[in-house]
Amino acid sequence: MPPMSIMSRISRVFLLGSTVAALGYGQARADQALPNILWITSEDNGPHLGCYGDSYAVTPNLDRLAKRSLRYTKASSTAPVCAPARTTIISGIYPPATGAEHMRSMTRLPVDFKMYPVYLRELGYYCTNNSKEDYNLEKVGNVWDDGGRKAHWKNRPDGKPFFAIFNHTISHESQIRNKINPADRIHDPAKVRLPAYHPDTPEVRKDWAQYHDRITMMDKLVGKNLRELEEAGLADDTIVFYYGDHGSGMPRSKRWPYFSGLNVPLIIHVPEKFKHLAPPEYKTGGSSDRLVGFIDLAPTLISIAGAKAPAHMQGHAFMGQHTAPAQKFSFGFRGRMDERYDMVRTVFDGRHVYIRNYMPHKPYGQYLDYMFQTPTTRVWHDLYHAGKLNAAQSAFWQTKPAEELYDLEADPDEVNNLARSKDHSDVMKRMRRAHRSWAAEVRDVGFLPEAEIHSRAGDDSPYEVGHDNSRYNFNAIFKAANAASRKGKKTTEQLPGLIRSDDSAVRYWAAMGYLIRGKNGVRKGREALVAALEDKSPSVRIIAAEALGRYGKNLEAKRAAKVLMQYADPAKNGIRLSMLALNALDVIGEHANPHREAIAKMARIDPKANPRMRNYANRLIGRITSKSK
Repeated sequence: MPPMSIMSRISRVFLLGSTVAALGYGQARADQALPNILWITSEDNGPHLGCYGDSYAVTPNLDRLAKRSLRYTKASSTAPVCAPARTTIISGIYPPATGAEHMRSMTRLPVDFKMYPVYLRELGYYCTNNSKEDYNLEKVGNVWDDGGRKAHWKNRPDGKPFFAIFNHTISHESQIRNKINPADRIHDPAKVRLPAYHPDTPEVRKDWAQYHDRITMMDKLVGKNLRELEEAGLADDTIVFYYGDHGSGMPRSKRWPYFSGLNVPLIIHVPEKFKHLAPPEYKTGGSSDRLVGFIDLAPTLISIAGAKAPAHMQGHAFMGQHTAPAQKFSFGFRGRMDERYDMVRTVFDGRHVYIRNYMPHKPYGQYLDYMFQTPTTRVWHDLYHAGKLNAAQSAFWQTKPAEELYDLEADPDEVNNLARSKDHSDVMKRMRRAHRSWAAEVRDVGFLPEAEIHSRAGDDSPYEVGHDNSRYNFNAIFKAANAASRKGKKTTEQLPGLIRSDDSAVRYWAAMGYLIRGKNGVRKGREALVAALEDKSPSVRIIAAEALGRYGKNLEAKRAAKVLMQYADPAKNGIRLSMLALNALDVIGEHANPHREAIAKMARIDPKANPRMRNYANRLIGRITSKSK
């Protein structure tokens, strides 16, 4: 689909939204009363359930639900971490298109776009959320009829169909490492299957066992939700969804867009009276390998309610009156995770996982304060630095290739990278084309540095920036990012021209390209990088300074460190520039040493930042200053 002008697209959305509102509850239910819809969600667990063939799992309630439902085997969360994944659901738009891909960032939709519960409410539903939101988008107006720990479908007005969410946090990553009641510790660590990338240690086995213990505890809560429905006599009137909010909370699954980080359990039960709304492949107790994901949930809900989704939604309904054809690919992404920057995009065709790393110089296992609280992460890290891991286990602590390709049929743990395999060259070409087409179609603004996502938007939204060629030349920026992140003679020869571009995002990627190439890159681009220390864009200055601070000559590195210090204080520069500069200071080694005292004394927070991300600079400052002790 060729990109539209922003005004024509907004106009289409406004007209369609008005149509949905005008349709109203009465017309939407013309031939049949609307079904109730119950969503039961859990956190940080992949399909490690008995009904998905995991013999180690103890999940009787979900197993019983699956026997009378349809189970999806290749459902995707789009993002491998909670906030961006939930942002996908609530908007029906890929977060890279709304500028919301970065963990706990905060941005906004165009004024005429609505979160999906608003459309459901306009169609007659009573909508409740109990209780997690965690969106990277501002809520405007009244999104839910009720939200919080007491929100419940039981509180709906008489005669109203309900859409109700119950979210269970007991399986969250944090619960893997927390104390657990001995009565709930039912999984034997000695019997757990470890993925090929994890070392076999008591700590790792204990974490995996407790992960399964927590899933069993979550299963009991699901049983309670289902019993409430049955006891109220509403089971025959209610379509039930169960899904996890992204893959496993164990390290290298959560936060990484491998299949293990994106694949979620998705079970849908459709009662007999609403079988006309069921997915085409629906079979009681059956399974489907259709590619569906969080991007499809909002259009699917609206389709169940009898209306077409607004044109701006980027997913496809897979059940209801407006079911779309099955898709050939599903797409995923990774942006900044807490305090650490990265940029990854993925394509999945049902068998192969293609991963495009745009910042391959950064190791997979960057130090994240929250992730390192899990014992598995710490022992895995320590064993790597002690030289006690094999190749598959070591890869996580090393830098990345530009591209990865995995065949899930032969390699379910995704450790054998086939990107350079001649036998898979056709697959690689197909997946690259799919990635390029998707990024262009959704207008992926994640190729902008995070600070520029917001500065270019001004009073508009990042989505509008992405659809305005005068503010976002996607083709030029994408080509620059592609060249920068691929080492090679031809791509390296492009960098001198790119760093002289009029577009700051192109210059940003050119500076990144020299950084990615390490000592040889900085040697070739030294003059351009020194000039870039005075670039009009702070983001370009910071990346140029990181390159010179890591690989430049002594005087250049000292000057680079001073440039980074200019942007490190979050109170003076804002959280986004501060994080970019502090990340650079954390990796320039001895050249940061003269500044550690000043870093320790600077402000720890940006008072203007969204509270959810306000502590990230503090974590980086603590990490940097601790190295001097």
